[in-house]
Amino acid sequence: MNRVAGVLGVLLITAHGGLAAQDRSFSSSDRDVLGTSEDLTAALTFADVDGDGDIDVLVANGRHWPQSNEVYLNNGRARFTVGHALGPEKATTYAVPVGDLDGDGDLDVVVANDAAENWVYLNDGRGHFTLAWPVGPEVEPTRSAQLHDMDADGDLDLLVTNRGTPNGIFLNQGDGRFGDKIEFGEARGSTIAVAVGDVDGDGDPDLVLANRDGQANRVLLNDGRLGFATSTPYGSGKDETRSAALADVNGDGLPDIVTANIGEPNGVYLGDGHGGFRQAALFGGADESYALAVVDVDRDGDVDVIVANAGGRNALYMNDGTGTVWEERWLGEQAELTYGVATADLDRDGYPEIGFANSGAPNRVFMNRPAR
Repeated sequence: MNRVAGVLGVLLITAHGGLAAQDRSFSSSDRDVLGTSEDLTAALTFADVDGDGDIDVLVANGRHWPQSNEVYLNNGRARFTVGHALGPEKATTYAVPVGDLDGDGDLDVVVANDAAENWVYLNDGRGHFTLAWPVGPEVEPTRSAQLHDMDADGDLDLLVTNRGTPNGIFLNQGDGRFGDKIEFGEARGSTIAVAVGDVDGDGDPDLVLANRDGQANRVLLNDGRLGFATSTPYGSGKDETRSAALADVNGDGLPDIVTANIGEPNGVYLGDGHGGFRQAALFGGADESYALAVVDVDRDGDVDVIVANAGGRNALYMNDGTGTVWEERWLGEQAELTYGVATADLDRDGYPEIGFANSGAPNRVFMNRPAR
């Protein structure tokens, strides 16, 4: 892949109103890259891992082939000028979610691997990590991982999705060690990602599954005791979905579902507040959409959607406020094999930047600036 000098893909966004809304543009230069074309990156995680008040980035590398995961530190001006390996271990990593697992006030990391143990790395408070222990004995084809307080005890639990084996919830014992796996989803499900949120208004976290391999996407309702026997499908029943997010896209105060699909348009499903969802819109074309992020990029009061495409240009979809009309804008001029997308305010101006995780090409950050 050739490096491109100068600025890539300037994008004009027209704001729709609101106190802080602005016309915004996105651009990326050769200084806004992380890693090399040798890295097979599956995901980026933005977080302040060294405790200095700005947002750093962790890079999950490898996918099916062991590589070193990486940490890049923000110099305070949205430049990642210092980096180091997350640890000496190489792994087949798909995700590196962060959170304070042991209650000491800094951000630790779970390294989620394909066909290998998942690991906990503890932070020394300055952004240096040490492998502490495995999550459990399972060796499974993990495709995503996230941290969420599933049992409302004040610490962060771990959810992992596995392609072809049961997904799992691992409860934190309070010190960053996790208990036994609590299965959810189908025994041989092909779940690639899960979104967590209270979709039925009963106060506990429910699960929205993104499934592949001809398996229907599903909403799993929590019975309050981490039982998920109540399961309802959403979508066509045969969508090849690789990512799902929960967000209120139409401003009615209820969580809705947005999906990234492979070889078909992406979907928007409006929630009724009781765990039911109806299709409201399709957006995009027949791209290989691998990941999405939902965030208000122009601060006009509604959430927009950023889609990572594998083998095609990545895209931003601007919400008209109803969640049913989405204006497509391209990000960058190049088609990468993009596996993941993350957003964070890297320069502390109140507007989120966008980072894309590319397999076989440098990862790229797009800066969010006022339009000229």
